[in-house]
Amino acid sequence: MEEIWRFIDTGALSPALNMAVDEAILQIHGEGRVPPTLRFYTWNPATLSVGYFQRAEKEIDFNRLKEEGIGFVRRPTGGRAVLHDKELTYSIVVSEGYPGIPATVTDSYRFFSLGLMEGFRQLGLPVEMVKLDSESEKGKQASLGTAACFDSPSWYELVLGERKIAGSAQMRQRGVILQHGSILIDLDADLLFSLFRFPSEEVRQRGKRLFLKRAVAINEERMHSPATLEEVKGAFAEGFRKGLGIRLIEGELTKEEWILAERLAREKYGTDAWNLRR
Repeated sequence: MEEIWRFIDTGALSPALNMAVDEAILQIHGEGRVPPTLRFYTWNPATLSVGYFQRAEKEIDFNRLKEEGIGFVRRPTGGRAVLHDKELTYSIVVSEGYPGIPATVTDSYRFFSLGLMEGFRQLGLPVEMVKLDSESEKGKQASLGTAACFDSPSWYELVLGERKIAGSAQMRQRGVILQHGSILIDLDADLLFSLFRFPSEEVRQRGKRLFLKRAVAINEERMHSPATLEEVKGAFAEGFRKGLGIRLIEGELTKEEWILAERLAREKYGTDAWNLRR
């Protein structure tokens, strides 16, 4: 029998509220008041998010963010910087004890990636899942990267050819998993790399060239029939349903989730104390 999950599309929200909603769902699910949840969302304005451990003031050019009108927020999860612009963001909130979810963080990435992989295949993209074989290999690849998320290897990569096509990050709190990630529809590498600090323009350009060899967006592979945001949403709703073996019931955030999210946005994700903490 298929497990029932709640499916929510909150549309475009502010940077602080997007992260706050993810955490609010995590907390309320942990109290047993809402079911496992798959959420889709976008960003207004376009936003650069950084991982929990990143040193934002060292790596990010905040003057450029202001010039381009791009928002900024620190995620509660790890990983590197992501430009949320021409993309769909997803989040999954589910208990660690949910049937079928592996106990380890690395293996649970594989479980959730089955849904992502099916979503890409719904769009006609033959994405494959590749496991990095060792910590040393993972570390070797990481040492070659930049501050950008799609340069950063994880244990289970979704790749098209040899290029990464999805970036995800995960946290666990009081027995609940939050995983969220970016599904790139289009990619503006020039804009992305203009937002980072580099010791020289030569280093910036070298990093960008390396990035473009490692990362790919959906419409780069679908140039003759570009996917729309709505098409991508439909493909990944079906992908998660099929890949995770679940039944999705459309729903909304509860009043309690909205109240908590608005407070977290105001007191945490909208503050310099959180966003510039490192």
